[in-house]
Amino acid sequence: MTESTAARKPRRSAGSKAAGTTGTKADTTGAKRTTRTTRTTRTSGNKGPETELVQLLTPEGERVGTAKNSPYAEYASFVDGITPDELRGLYRDMVLTRRFDAEATALQRQGELGLWASLLGQEAAQIGSGRATREDDYVFPTYREHGVAWCRGVDPTNLLGMFRGVNNGGWDPNSNNFHLYTIVIGSQALHATGYAMGITKDGADSAVIAYFGDGASSQGDVSEAFNFAAVYNAPVVFFCQNNQWAISESNEKQTRVPLYQRAQGFGFPGVRVDGNDALAVLAVTRWALERARRGEGPALIEAYTYRMGAHTTSDDPSRYRHDDERAAWEAKDPILRLRRFLEAANHADEAFFGELESESEALGKRVREVVRAMPDPDRFAIFENVYADGHALVDEERAQFAAYQASFAEAEGV
Repeated sequence: MTESTAARKPRRSAGSKAAGTTGTKADTTGAKRTTRTTRTTRTSGNKGPETELVQLLTPEGERVGTAKNSPYAEYASFVDGITPDELRGLYRDMVLTRRFDAEATALQRQGELGLWASLLGQEAAQIGSGRATREDDYVFPTYREHGVAWCRGVDPTNLLGMFRGVNNGGWDPNSNNFHLYTIVIGSQALHATGYAMGITKDGADSAVIAYFGDGASSQGDVSEAFNFAAVYNAPVVFFCQNNQWAISESNEKQTRVPLYQRAQGFGFPGVRVDGNDALAVLAVTRWALERARRGEGPALIEAYTYRMGAHTTSDDPSRYRHDDERAAWEAKDPILRLRRFLEAANHADEAFFGELESESEALGKRVREVVRAMPDPDRFAIFENVYADGHALVDEERAQFAAYQASFAEAEGV
């Protein structure tokens, strides 16, 4: 059994610098690719309109889009050379990410975390896109991208410090090119755009990817980022995980058109991909990142998926959505979909799945032990660095807080 330590450098299972070009038919002339029209299908879930959806694995695990005349052909070319080992890597990433997420949810319910934002159901969107990035790309997440953090080599236990209230992030963003979690909805889209504009001036050939949800797509910061990125041809990919619900508001209450179509108004391409299809997400994200690195500017990816759990552990989704809706999406489970494909293609056997189950349990145990051993933070650290040179009011508040803390010791007779 292999001990799971995501703190090591990102595995090249399906998307580091080497994997990012595997099977890719790169346009070395710098000419723009023409995005082909994908198959028209009706979205499921919330009465969606007729939209285009890139899909390479059906919910039953059937591989599609391999024919040259397929409407998926351009995107499929970006995963033509994917190996069984890389496919198993994608599956392993999703399984371990889900196990970590389940453990974090349980820890919150046990009072070990103040809050938790689950990614349940969105594993394919995060692992597929995360594995498409190169080590020199830079990632700007929100607060739910635990799977992307895994792909970038961030130890999952570091993600829990903020939710436990012991630190403000717990990792060095420059060590993994993975920014700290952003709680302010949508602001990271502007940060990503500015960073992308900067690396262009530096002459780098890397790209930037910014994650946000369908709810954040209604924020002004996101629209401003789209505009700046388009005007300055910034090498940034906007990755929207459309999980159908912005806390308790459905898509219909936010937009009149599919989210990916918003890119048209800003002058860059938008693509809607089946967010429960890890292979399709990997392919589309590789396509978008490659064109960004070639200097062709931004792109918007809408990963059409579903939030299986609550928005956060403080939320009750039963108050605003129906069980039959969740049941319909459970049939499209991203992990089960890839497992069916692996089994049908004889790419994985019971020994592989058994070993992965053991690794999953080891990860859960390690997460529990590390979280419960986290030291309490310095209670007075909140007063530091408020002003560069100090401030009388802050000094007064610190003294009041110290007296308040001392009252507990007096009450306990310490």
